Amino acid sequence: MGMKRLQARYTGSAQRVRHGRDVTLLSLFINDLDTTMNQVRDNSLRQHPLISQLATAIESIWQSQLVTYPYKTPADLGYVEGTLEGDRLIIENRCYQTVQFRKIHLELAKVGDHLDILHCVMFPRTDFCLPIFGVDIVASRGQVSAAIVDLSPVSPDKTLPARYRSALELLPAIPFVQPRTLPPWGDIFSDFCLFVRPTNRQEETDFLTRATLFLSIHCQLGSKTAPTTSIEQEALIVAGQRQYCLQQQKNDKTRRILERAFGAEWAQRYLQTMLFDYGEIPVTEKNVTECKQI
Repeated sequence: MGMKRLQARYTGSAQRVRHGRDVTLLSLFINDLDTTMNQVRDNSLRQHPLISQLATAIESIWQSQLVTYPYKTPADLGYVEGTLEGDRLIIENRCYQTVQFRKIHLELAKVGDHLDILHCVMFPRTDFCLPIFGVDIVASRGQVSAAIVDLSPVSPDKTLPARYRSALELLPAIPFVQPRTLPPWGDIFSDFCLFVRPTNRQEETDFLTRATLFLSIHCQLGSKTAPTTSIEQEALIVAGQRQYCLQQQKNDKTRRILERAFGAEWAQRYLQTMLFDYGEIPVTEKNVTECKQI
């Protein structure tokens, strides 16, 4: 679908739902998406096209909508090579931080010529009451078997902030032929979570568009959010992020792949250090310019 046609589809749907400032807000998101999609190129790992396009779009949105700073990644975990049942396994991690986000992480993994994986998560700093953006794609032998994107709440009542709900409710429903069921540990996801198995190129494009819109909305709303000054509120945010990480670590498929390639001890460290870290989150007042001093 061409970008002009796509923009018309989303803007038209928004106008049927609401008028006024919300529609203007959505139009801004779409315009930013238009610019981003025109810059999409394949990534260096030569992965499935959907993964390559989304990885480049994620990097483009981060660099254009956020002010990013270096994030200290463990030296032995930034780029990893191993073998899995005789096939070469490559894991490439790209991490940054911002004033609002303690860690934004893009992981690309490839096993031989038959398995490609994209994983992305954005952890807000614990004095910012923001949801957790996450997107994952798994492609096996040229076919996308799973694609999921969400803005996951960390509040005790598991609801998104009102401004997020307002923006997401403007997005039209997309009819996918094969929606997928969330795993038992998936109670951390929001009502807006999209989990599907795309069946053709059009559905892959639809997922790419929805994922980049989620990300653009998140970056723009997040960058306008002020930090909380309440220690009690921050404690609730810490608890929500901890619960998100603990639930994600129950993903047996991810753990099994890592254990088979690198062993159980390494897999546990990678899960807790690179993918879903929460153990070192303090509950104290923060200087929001701390990342600029690195």
